[in-house]
Amino acid sequence: MAFSSLRSRFGARPNYPVVTAGANTSESDVSVLRDGDFAYVRAKGGNDSQPSYQEAVGAPVESNSPLGYNIGSITVIFLNINMMIGTGIFSTPGSILGSTGSFGLALIYWVIGFFMAAAGFATYLELASYFPNRSGSEAVYLEQAYPRPRHLLPITFAVQTVLLSFSSSNAIVLSRYLWRIAEKTPSDWQMKGVAIAAYTLAVICVVVHNKYSLWAVNIIGIFKVITLIFISITGFVILGGHVKHIPDPNRNFRNAFEGTTNNGNDLSSALVNIVFSYSGYANAFNVVNEIKRPIPVIKRHGGISVLIVAILYMLCNIAYFAAVSKEEFASSGQIAASIFFTTVFRSRGAQTALNVLVLLSAFGNLLAVLIGSSRMIREIGRQGVLPYPNFWVSTKPFGTPLGPYLLKWVMTFIMIVAPPAGDAFTFVVSLNTYPSAMFHFALAIGLYLIRYRHKRVGHTKTDFRAWHVSIVFFILVQIFVLAMPWYPPKGGPYAGDVSFWYATYCVVGIAIMIICGLYYVFWLYVLPKWKGYAVRAEVLDVDDGQAISHRLVRIPLDEVERWDAEHDDSGKLVSSSSAAKSDEPDAPNPEKV
Repeated sequence: MAFSSLRSRFGARPNYPVVTAGANTSESDVSVLRDGDFAYVRAKGGNDSQPSYQEAVGAPVESNSPLGYNIGSITVIFLNINMMIGTGIFSTPGSILGSTGSFGLALIYWVIGFFMAAAGFATYLELASYFPNRSGSEAVYLEQAYPRPRHLLPITFAVQTVLLSFSSSNAIVLSRYLWRIAEKTPSDWQMKGVAIAAYTLAVICVVVHNKYSLWAVNIIGIFKVITLIFISITGFVILGGHVKHIPDPNRNFRNAFEGTTNNGNDLSSALVNIVFSYSGYANAFNVVNEIKRPIPVIKRHGGISVLIVAILYMLCNIAYFAAVSKEEFASSGQIAASIFFTTVFRSRGAQTALNVLVLLSAFGNLLAVLIGSSRMIREIGRQGVLPYPNFWVSTKPFGTPLGPYLLKWVMTFIMIVAPPAGDAFTFVVSLNTYPSAMFHFALAIGLYLIRYRHKRVGHTKTDFRAWHVSIVFFILVQIFVLAMPWYPPKGGPYAGDVSFWYATYCVVGIAIMIICGLYYVFWLYVLPKWKGYAVRAEVLDVDDGQAISHRLVRIPLDEVERWDAEHDDSGKLVSSSSAAKSDEPDAPNPEKV
């Protein structure tokens, strides 16, 4: 659809002194920079970042974060570390070995994971430098990279995020380790019951107090780093020949590439597991507006977190390979670290102690994921594309985003209880990976779009600029993740992780995106034309003005002109006469969408 028609539908209102594209505006303090249909509104948050310009379709910047400014450099490190080091390094190495077929290729994949995480981190960091006053990472960056058609990307991302906002797999792995510590074989419902209890405890922790939950993330992060250091040192002790019941620790490193697979589906599955293990390098970008001087702080300490995790991942894999035979390790499933502990430490006490540390690590991951994703969901609510914005945006009564936390708990509860163990659970967990890769691909391409548009209006000064090679590499990784799942596994189309067609989750993921597009067209074009109204975004005060949000409202077509005259580009009421006219019969009477 042409931008001119979109402009007519949503309005373009020159209420501020403006500068148009092509003017020398690099040092300008004007309120709005215009480039045709685009209006870039100047805003500044309370986190000591530089003023920034964002397209007016975006949720308004909160001048003071209602969640406070409790996140310092140490918390930045451990928010990322806790999300990266969750259950991945303790559960996926065996699956990655089974998919790649050899230790040599498995280790190379872990190195590729580091470069992928570093490239992704650089991409996110530049995006954050354009919008240093907004939390929510992807929700914000997709909104700003694709502002037209208005609300299309926010709606699509909101549906995907809300429907797939569960952490059931991590909760289940935590439950597995707990039952292993108890030396019992649980039934399915016992496994699910413990997973639900653990996740409920994590939600209570983050709901009750924001600052204390961040302290808990830091403390648990320290313990999990110590755990991985201990595993790494144990690996060196084994390689030195000091563990007598492992007589040949180098057996797996001879002919390291023997058995390497050339099957595209297996290689793709291994990379998806690597992506899962490194996911979390961008967690700090979810809380940007809660960090003082966020860009330099995240640049230094977020980068440190990625480097620490990459080194520990490599050393832990070497330790695993030194201790456990290839066949046993490849079949270890989700308890790879527990197999390692059992092989190395014959003392039951030592095995239990280390499994408790893994359990604690998994719990820290639940906390970090809850904190990061709650900010993302809250930002989606602030965009106005979810019903009842007060529910998503409010931080009452505990100073925490209660609505997003409740959503996370409900969706995780459903995904633990509803799908039976086996195909259904595997399918639902895999379903999240394909839309996520599509959004990551769109995000990386969107960075170039943001660069181009901001250059056109003269806003080119940012605190960080990613290398082209890192962005291109990040794009190529997403293309690989999107393309390779279509390659059939060994044994035919029904020999994948599930008993039905191997690429069903890809098709369903694409179908969800298409349905979102059709819903968008119906909701924002067909229905308004049919019923004679236009959709506008207005600024809404939440919690007595402590928080602000967008709300999408319906304006009758004969009142649109007055509405546009009384509101600025971002939807904020600017006409002092509107209040006096509010009781007149022909005054605008907006309805919530």
